[in-house]
Amino acid sequence: MGRTSKKKDKNIYHIRREELGLSREKASEILAVIPPERIEKIENEKVYPHPDEVLAMAEGYKKPELFNYYCSNECPIGKQYVPEVHIKDLSKIVLEMLASLNAIDKKKERLIEITADGVIDNDEVKDFVRIQNELEKISITVETLQLWAEQMIADKKINIETYKQYKDKNDK
Repeated sequence: MGRTSKKKDKNIYHIRREELGLSREKASEILAVIPPERIEKIENEKVYPHPDEVLAMAEGYKKPELFNYYCSNECPIGKQYVPEVHIKDLSKIVLEMLASLNAIDKKKERLIEITADGVIDNDEVKDFVRIQNELEKISITVETLQLWAEQMIADKKINIETYKQYKDKNDK
């Protein structure tokens, strides 16, 4: 087991490595593409990780949440377009999804009225933005559910082969 740092403000990569009880040297062996010195620089925020390094850490540390963290916090494009999501209990995700779907169901007639002519007039903007925000909540909840599933697969609580079998059938 690696030593635990006394540093107070650890980044997500540092925290996850220590949660696994890995030294930087052992982590480097698992990650294969990142030397211990580079891991130290990433953890001490002297450098940002490259996308391929985040990929290696997310897979090697079995923490798919690192993908979203990187995209929403460190990638220049993602910081503008990718919302940060966090894994929650499945029941909470489902309840949030149902609440958002119910809310949007009540607003679908208004959305049709607003968009039917292809123009959003000044008196329609307020309602349009409210509907857009509700749709964004649904999108974030879907991303949260996907992240939850990926974590369950990483934790071997969902069989990846069975999951892929049904996922592939639905993609066709």
